[in-house]
Amino acid sequence: MATSNTYIATTPSKTPMEKSKRHHHQQDSSSSSRFEAYNRLQAAAVAFGEKLPIPEIVALGGQSDGKSSLLEALLGFRFNVREVEMGTRRPLVLQMVHDPTALEPRCRFQEEDSEEYGSPVVLASAIADIIKSRTEALLKKTKTAVSSKPIVMRAEYAHCPNLTIIDTPGFVLKAKKGEPENTPDEILSMVKSLASPPHRILLFLQQSSVEWCSSLWLDAIREIDPTFRRTVIVVSKFDNRLKEFSDRWEVDRYLSASGYLGENTRPFFVALPKDRSTISNDEFRRQISQVDAEVLRHLHEGVKGGFDEEKFRPYIGFSSLREYLELELQRRYKEAAPATLALLEQRCSEVATELARMDSKIQATSDVAHLRRSAMLHAASISNHVGALIDGAADPAPEQWGKTTAEEQSESGIGSWPGVSVDIKPPNATLRLYGGAAFERVMHEFRCAAYSIECPLVSREKVANILLAHAGRGGCRGATEAAAEIARTAAQSWLAPLLDTACDRLAFVLGNLFDIALERNQIRDSECGNKTGNMDGYIGFHAALRHAYNRFVKDLAKQCKQLVRHHLDSVTSPYSQVCYENDFLGGFGSSVSSYNKFTQVSVASFCLELSAGGAASCDETMRDQENIPPEQNAKQTTPAKGTEAKAALRESQMTVPETPSPDQPCDVVYAGAKKEHVNCNEMGPRKRISRMTSNRNTEHLRLQNGGTLLFGNGDSGSRSGSAYMEICSLAAQHFARIREVLVERSVTSTLNSGFLTPCRDRLVVALGLDLFAVNDEKFMDMFVAPGAIDVLQNERQSLQKRQKILQSCLNEFKSVARVL
Repeated sequence: MATSNTYIATTPSKTPMEKSKRHHHQQDSSSSSRFEAYNRLQAAAVAFGEKLPIPEIVALGGQSDGKSSLLEALLGFRFNVREVEMGTRRPLVLQMVHDPTALEPRCRFQEEDSEEYGSPVVLASAIADIIKSRTEALLKKTKTAVSSKPIVMRAEYAHCPNLTIIDTPGFVLKAKKGEPENTPDEILSMVKSLASPPHRILLFLQQSSVEWCSSLWLDAIREIDPTFRRTVIVVSKFDNRLKEFSDRWEVDRYLSASGYLGENTRPFFVALPKDRSTISNDEFRRQISQVDAEVLRHLHEGVKGGFDEEKFRPYIGFSSLREYLELELQRRYKEAAPATLALLEQRCSEVATELARMDSKIQATSDVAHLRRSAMLHAASISNHVGALIDGAADPAPEQWGKTTAEEQSESGIGSWPGVSVDIKPPNATLRLYGGAAFERVMHEFRCAAYSIECPLVSREKVANILLAHAGRGGCRGATEAAAEIARTAAQSWLAPLLDTACDRLAFVLGNLFDIALERNQIRDSECGNKTGNMDGYIGFHAALRHAYNRFVKDLAKQCKQLVRHHLDSVTSPYSQVCYENDFLGGFGSSVSSYNKFTQVSVASFCLELSAGGAASCDETMRDQENIPPEQNAKQTTPAKGTEAKAALRESQMTVPETPSPDQPCDVVYAGAKKEHVNCNEMGPRKRISRMTSNRNTEHLRLQNGGTLLFGNGDSGSRSGSAYMEICSLAAQHFARIREVLVERSVTSTLNSGFLTPCRDRLVVALGLDLFAVNDEKFMDMFVAPGAIDVLQNERQSLQKRQKILQSCLNEFKSVARVL
């Protein structure tokens, strides 16, 4: 660099901008062609959404830090970009092309969603209006405050360098009036996203009035580029700081930024004209050169001892920054050319493959046989994957595709189990499961819910009505029959909703398998070369396939509900022997004890030991359960066991009036000694039941102190309470037996065979009948929906255009590579 004294003496006869012009004339043809090749590639990348590692400069900084003024200085002309604050809401890609023949700026905007450029903009003042209108139109369309989709402007001018800069929205601390409050956060997030790719050079601007230690945005840049390896720091409005320097050591310390930026980071110091009046482009460039000269003059004449020119002169002035940026970008272009060439060849090959696939898809729309075969293979593949997921396949990742118990309840809209007040949490409730594992977890959850429900408390009036009715019909087993009827009614009311809920939850688990099977199928297709046929893009077919699968699962749920309801009706039928089986206690007790191993619902709450000691042991677990008969006055007795039951047998010779009345006391016992009073062989439908059970069951209703059938409140209340509670106790035992038989012997196997077996064996047939057992015209409706062919043709045209542009860029880069 020349000394400042010589430089100042020649101002402004040969400006730095004119020196830059001579520099561009001396560039070799390879540099110019390389720049043009990258510009075309960049335009294609913006148009088609390509993610190409093109070396680019990204301008960053806070609002009013001078980014807009710097862009105008680089372009060599003003277009009032500051007036519309265009850098605050949408990125602007400025492609500056040095063209010695362009004595006036030629600016063209790339069309939205196209690689084509529009007509040249004649007036520079119209540029700002176009930027403003495009920004407002896109933000209105997307209903957002900011957008990362860039505006691309190509500027050809004799006084601009070969340079491409992406101007980003300026950082702000507070949203403007009428904008969302989170606008500053959205801008910061978008700018970080634009600056994060490692192939981009960061041009960070900060006003000279801001101290390094209090910089608001320097920390944000450090998050993107911690070592400033690819960051060019520019201190703008440097002339505002000059008056604070009086000695050389003050200037050198400030210019070095020691302690803040690191030893290897050298910021540039730039000042630009402040005059915003309307002036010619030549006058604008002259003022830029004049400000550069005045800054250097002040550093030599206004500061005692000047400054360290050897160390800092290359970093002072706009002309130094412009030259550095142009050379740095060209250097990176040259380094990136081989990798860019290889990537272009890969992308061209991929686009050619996509185009061939699209051609085959368009051709297939007229080949019904081919479509049927491909669709059948796809449906069969999905069915096989559903079966594999049911059988325990663990791919794709359950962490991503599985659901916890809480998520299943929430997303299915079913929520908690009806009638269950406790929080049911089966084992593995917090794990993300799908397929067979999720099915088994729901089954376990159903068992837990079922065992948490006890026989509800029945009013004394209802017990009296049932008991007296049985006694009135001459039944010899009135108490047992009354308790059994109470248990059957409770089972129908409380267990039926549980069964429906279990079917709905299991159907939801199976319904989720469709999307997982699709993902699994795509993974397998990519690994195996798409053997099942390419069905991508056939939206109508995929919708029909999903609908057929959902209908299949819905039908399974409906059938299973009917089957389990049938089992419930069977075990609660008056003709069922469930309530009278002789091995009730032993069988149920062993079954319940086995559930201690896998249920979170305490089995103690289902304890059927009704002796004084047993009742005490069950009190704690029963206290918190819903619908448990009250403990007071409840002397529970195990059927056919205990001293009280034996006493009841000893009293079995007592006679009973044929029509007992709840209004007057009487000594009662139901037995067969006085058959002239209770004829059990003439009971009609009860005849067979009484005979079958007479040798296996004994009566459990013992009315203490010469008790009665009274259930009301009165003088005999203390005596009648025992009879009432004994009947409630018997009802609870019968309810538990019904529940155990239903859950363990019927429902589990029914739901497994009703849901899982059809999914393994009949799913592919069911889908085939729904989708393919139709004539060709109806079948083709899934593939040739109105406008479907037009959509495919438009996609093909877009792919052809993309292929043409990328191939053109590839040819240009091959030419560049030969020159290199």
